[in-house]
Amino acid sequence: MRKIGLFGGSFNPPHLGHLHLAEILHDALCLDEVILIPAKKPPHKSDKDYAPAEDRFRMCQLTAESHDWLHTSNFELKQEQVSYTYYTAKYFTENNPEDKFFLLVGSDMLTSFTEWFRWQEILQMVSLACIAREQNEYEKLIPYAENLRQTGEILLVNAESFTVSSTKIRDMLRKNQNCSCYLSEKIVKYIREKNLYTGSDANHAEIPGKR
Repeated sequence: MRKIGLFGGSFNPPHLGHLHLAEILHDALCLDEVILIPAKKPPHKSDKDYAPAEDRFRMCQLTAESHDWLHTSNFELKQEQVSYTYYTAKYFTENNPEDKFFLLVGSDMLTSFTEWFRWQEILQMVSLACIAREQNEYEKLIPYAENLRQTGEILLVNAESFTVSSTKIRDMLRKNQNCSCYLSEKIVKYIREKNLYTGSDANHAEIPGKR
């Protein structure tokens, strides 16, 4: 049985904070692999300031190239329906019944998890693994985890903070500022070559999301 982490989100762009979270949970949970899954049609965001889906997916592939345990999936990008996590969990668990899956989320996702589409069914398919990144955050998350444990397996992992804002990164890119502390060299090069995040309407796309 393999242990596989499902890590979804906008990845707009995928930054070192995403990689930090994936590495921490990969090591803490002894995962065999982590799959980056950029989403296509979110139920809750506008369509401004987002790179096209194919570019976000390619940047995820570039992020995964240097780690043999890190992989990508364009499952959600190929779907017509909204990118609800329920459908993603259903797809992976039904197609890999011998494996154990973990849904990797940040603290904000854990505290709002009961608002997710068919959240009880998600917890019947996968374990929920949440990373606490801020000081004293772990203790604050315990009541939310205990409440959700009535439905499924909830894991809390404490980690050193790596504060980074995708909005700030995109703003820095528009201003042609150095983003090397937030983005890998491969991602910066790709963004420059594709002229992403310039504020042009040509870069607007269907916004990704995870709920």
